[in-house]
Amino acid sequence: MDNMNFDLFTPTKLLFGCGKLDELSKQKLPGKKALLLISNGKSVYTNGAFDRTVAQLDKAGVEHAVCANIHENPTKEVVMEAAGVARKNNCDFIVALGGGAVLDAAIAVSAMATNPGELWDYVNGGTGKGLPLVNPGLPIVTIATTSGTGSEINCWGVISNLQTNEKIGFGRPSLNPVLAIVDPELMKTVPAKYTAYQGFDALFHNTEVMISRFLNVLSEPIALSAIENIAKYLPRAVKDGNDIEARTGVAYGSTIAGLTMQLTSTTAEHSMEHAMSAFHPILPHGAGLIMISNEFYRFFIEKHACDERFIKMAKAMGIKDADKPEDFLTALYELQKACGVDNLRMSDYGFTQDEFMQLAVNARETNPGLYAANPCELTDEDAAEIYRKSFR
Repeated sequence: MDNMNFDLFTPTKLLFGCGKLDELSKQKLPGKKALLLISNGKSVYTNGAFDRTVAQLDKAGVEHAVCANIHENPTKEVVMEAAGVARKNNCDFIVALGGGAVLDAAIAVSAMATNPGELWDYVNGGTGKGLPLVNPGLPIVTIATTSGTGSEINCWGVISNLQTNEKIGFGRPSLNPVLAIVDPELMKTVPAKYTAYQGFDALFHNTEVMISRFLNVLSEPIALSAIENIAKYLPRAVKDGNDIEARTGVAYGSTIAGLTMQLTSTTAEHSMEHAMSAFHPILPHGAGLIMISNEFYRFFIEKHACDERFIKMAKAMGIKDADKPEDFLTALYELQKACGVDNLRMSDYGFTQDEFMQLAVNARETNPGLYAANPCELTDEDAAEIYRKSFR
């Protein structure tokens, strides 16, 4: 039975729960001077996460140098800049404090702080050279302040190359974080809109795992558990950011997606969105996924690629008497409506209908591995048609 086969590599110690940030100083940290990597925004200052993290590092006797240059859809330039800060300050590990952009960037910064050349020398896919890393990266400690990416406990980060309009996942097993802290208290100040975008990113990590041809006996129940929790709690977290039970439920679904993605690949939905935000960098990743999601899943439902899996997901999302794959589309739309993201428009971000084939080709060329995980063939023409049907 093929789905009894899986590879599991989880070297990351995970501290999950309210107040867990206060346990940082008690952990065995992997160095004496940290690069404290944060975004170029103000959120970690206003929610107190920055001061609390610094206090914990001080308590542990660890020095730090701050690098606050990470923006949404991080580029290879900010990665190289942050790696330079790490080298200049002789940092021997990284503390990544932030949301998906910071956590993703940390993977690449870790590698480039210790290796020659530039990031695209080591990227697989697109114009990347795919070279092996010469030296081990800096050890990474992640502290998640949003629920979406799952990269706090895995070795993958998505980086953009604006010169080539590429947005590609970069990672190596050796770059897995050594320690991850997921403290839902840090997420209470995330605005409703971004709570929704990030929550749907987490949801789709798991729904894509569920339809992947590489789904296995371990990843399926974990993904279904994540889907159930996100569907149950995301509308509450969007409505009231201080609802700590809801924040915790969504954080759980997001974090364990990091595990399901190690066990089973996501699919072309993510590749198709990476193409969208590669050409339109102002588009939030989660928003792009939401825009194409209904038509993406409809394609595979109409192909009857994995009917029973769609029914299982519909049941996990609250339709207990689901008996046909189309029930998943109903559950998905109802969740979008409950979170206020059912009317997102591609045209609001500058998309035009004449670019969809270009996006489709880019999606396949930059992330071919995600296409290999699709439950049945998805051609460039099919992908372009999904974009067209999603356009408004």
